[in-house]
Amino acid sequence: MSLNKKKYPTLVLVNNPIELRQLPKESMPDLCDELRQFLLESVSRSSGHFASGLGAVELTVALHYVCNTPFDRLIWDVGHQAYPHKILTGRRDRITTIRQRNGLHPFPWRGESEYDQLSVGHSSTSISAGLGMAVAAEREGLGRRTVCVIGDGAITAGMSFEAMNHAGDIKSDLLVVLNDNKMSISENVGALKNHLTQIPSGSLYSTLRDSGDALCSDILPINELLKYTKQHMTAKVVPSTLFEGLGFNYIGPVDGHDVEGLVKTLKNILSTKGPKLLHIMTKKGHGYPPAEKDPISWHSVPKFDPQSGRLPKSGEGGPSYAAIFGDWLCATASGDDKLMAITPAMCEGSGMVTFSRQYPRQYFDVAIAEQHGVTFAAGLAIGGYHPVVAIYSTFLQRAYDQVIHDVAIQNLPVLFAIDRGGVVGADGQTHQGAFDLSYLRCIPNMVIMTPSDENECRLMLHTGYHYRAGPSAVRYPRGNGTGSLLSELYELPLGKGVVHRQGDVVVILNFGTLLPQAEEAAEALNATLVDMRFVKPLDGALIKELAASHQALVTIEENAIMGGAGSGVNEFVMYQRLQVPVLNIGLPDHFIPQGVQEDIRSDLGLDGVGIRLQIENWLGINRTVKITC
Repeated sequence: MSLNKKKYPTLVLVNNPIELRQLPKESMPDLCDELRQFLLESVSRSSGHFASGLGAVELTVALHYVCNTPFDRLIWDVGHQAYPHKILTGRRDRITTIRQRNGLHPFPWRGESEYDQLSVGHSSTSISAGLGMAVAAEREGLGRRTVCVIGDGAITAGMSFEAMNHAGDIKSDLLVVLNDNKMSISENVGALKNHLTQIPSGSLYSTLRDSGDALCSDILPINELLKYTKQHMTAKVVPSTLFEGLGFNYIGPVDGHDVEGLVKTLKNILSTKGPKLLHIMTKKGHGYPPAEKDPISWHSVPKFDPQSGRLPKSGEGGPSYAAIFGDWLCATASGDDKLMAITPAMCEGSGMVTFSRQYPRQYFDVAIAEQHGVTFAAGLAIGGYHPVVAIYSTFLQRAYDQVIHDVAIQNLPVLFAIDRGGVVGADGQTHQGAFDLSYLRCIPNMVIMTPSDENECRLMLHTGYHYRAGPSAVRYPRGNGTGSLLSELYELPLGKGVVHRQGDVVVILNFGTLLPQAEEAAEALNATLVDMRFVKPLDGALIKELAASHQALVTIEENAIMGGAGSGVNEFVMYQRLQVPVLNIGLPDHFIPQGVQEDIRSDLGLDGVGIRLQIENWLGINRTVKITC
């Protein structure tokens, strides 16, 4: 994206942080204004994360101005707010390619720039990684500084506190910047949120503290008295004792949109040693009124007209799977007050907004705390309630031990509604739901279902919810359904597949929403097509029957081939000593980059043509099978 020099006279001078640091400090406000306008212009053309970056413009400029990046290490937590960072670190001309195939990565990515110190996508990792880098810097002995930027939503996760507890113990030189905008993706919840909002920005305490420090720092007796008084006032006026109790020197709160003030504050803080926490107050969506008014809707946006200030309506097609889940949740709760729905800070993304308003006593947002959310569900189940954990595939990875230790071993009836299974698209490697079938299938007592359309999704949610013999999971993709008709709810027979098409020679065993693509390949090959529905338990009787009447089996899934549903079929065929070859089609053994879902599927051979070609090529190699079309 070329830069209009008349429109961006200051930004055009900054191709990297080295050039940024050559500007006079007085030009920083102008640079921030231009950077914010450029962000608006570029994201409106490309789509992407938006409101978070608007709120972090001044912080980004100040950090790169004060720190000697990339020698000093700057670590962004999650990375939704890192677009200004990318613009200032040599990627300005490519920013409109962000989240697109072969374009810039949606989050900080080590392979993309030396300024990206940590590859991220999931929250709450920055302090742990930053502490490791700080320890390494100490041993290196070159004066390298480490700064972590974390939001008030991400800091609620247990991993953040584990890291701070360790940092306060070993006293490494580390600065944590708490970017407090009272938002993560959804509105923040929890006691820490309430704790932080009590802080009076610009209060009497701040005035007395700053003026007292300046006036009395050289008078030893008064300075000691001031130190005692400040500690007393901190405990009484500002609730900073939480961080100080963890061993951090707490500074703040300060105005996160005053770039010159941030520069001064950062210079002073970085001149001190040990673990420090700078608390800044920002506004998500700052500088663009529509995003300030509705930061949730403007968190991640499609292409839009910045002049109108309105987001385009979603595309055509059936309802989204998240909406299907939300509707089912409301319908079920209307007749069952023991249903308890749990989300780790993804109310909007998981389709739970209406439910949270209609059934607030049955709705629990546990914040970004997936581990706690799963074990909390276990406790509810023990207490006689019926918990439903709504969670993204890649976020459930963070609670894997709890699924095993706290739910499955105790055989508790917890339903996992797993959104974003399979290819997710624009958010790239960290968010592709590639592994859930693999990591869940090996857990005893777990029932796993893969709907092929939105009606099956409802039926499987209903089936899993009423399954009281142990835990169950329904795994569905990001995006819209096929527009299939919705039936009355009834329980599906466990572990039973459905034959959709009779053919000869080859059987295609489909797991999940690639059924239309599998059907296209089956028509071209005159193959038998089966919607298996259940990954666990498998329909072994049906597989044996089909293996006896066909010459080859093909499994299709939008999950890693290794350990996935197809592997379950392989294991069954081998154990039963069935004399039939099996081809597994799914996600390959590498991390899937960002791009449009349809493009990724086409690249991986998971569209109708790709599936047909994979089967034909395999049959050509496997000479024991002869196909007649």
